[in-house]
Amino acid sequence: MNTLNTRPDDDLLSAWLDGELDTEALAQVQAWLQDHPEDAARVRAWAADRDALRVRMDASLALPLPQPWVDRLSTAASAPAANEPHWWRRALVAGLMLASGLGGAWVQRHSAADAAPLVATAAPSSVEPWVQRAVAAHAVYVPEQRHAVEVSVQQGDAAQRQQQEQHLGQWLSKRLAMPVTLFNLRSQGFELVGGRLLPDTAGPGAQLMYQRQDGERVTVYVLRHEAPPKAANAPDVRIETVAGLEAMVWYEAGAGCALVGSLSRAQMSKLADVMYAQAEAATEGQPVR
Repeated sequence: MNTLNTRPDDDLLSAWLDGELDTEALAQVQAWLQDHPEDAARVRAWAADRDALRVRMDASLALPLPQPWVDRLSTAASAPAANEPHWWRRALVAGLMLASGLGGAWVQRHSAADAAPLVATAAPSSVEPWVQRAVAAHAVYVPEQRHAVEVSVQQGDAAQRQQQEQHLGQWLSKRLAMPVTLFNLRSQGFELVGGRLLPDTAGPGAQLMYQRQDGERVTVYVLRHEAPPKAANAPDVRIETVAGLEAMVWYEAGAGCALVGSLSRAQMSKLADVMYAQAEAATEGQPVR
């Protein structure tokens, strides 16, 4: 993989954050962010603003436009004024309807009568959006040294660290309105660094960060999410590769979990097996060992 020799501009950083780059470009920008924490901090701020807006506005975008507006916009699209360019009126109507949450349905109803599509749509992806957000959050926060987590559990002696872990678990469980398991990965050489609260489309999500002695980090993204239908022979833990990172994804008791890291697939699978077993034990009321 070639590395970037010059700082990526804001357009390229924005395209990376929105998942609009190809695999090679995604990996190049990700490598740049890992080596340049000041740019990673800027992208992190953009991501926080975007996610906060998504949480606030998604419900509103699902609301339909008042019927009189729909009637007027449809009339405007089919009968442009004589002194007004045809394409400009069509583009304006499509933009208004897309912003209102009706763009997709409107284009579907009218595309047969139009010579060209009004709105370009992104290529479909098999990776669920929340998993993509988990990978983006990993790439943004893992390079951070001073602000890698919102709540640290590595301060003071053993008793104080245990109190910090209890506080983190209780806080995240309360905010997500479900039990959040703080996985124990010491058998795999990873210590819990801490965690943070993150906005997601349907409510808050949580990110837990773990670190090995050599500085290698992995993160776990957790949110309320019902498991989608699964084939009879599908594994409990599936593997996704996004922007050069491995994501081990599973569902447990109304929650979605994604372990994200740059380790080998075999190492990630072993970590995921340990976590999945602990999550299963936690749902049965057993302590996480």
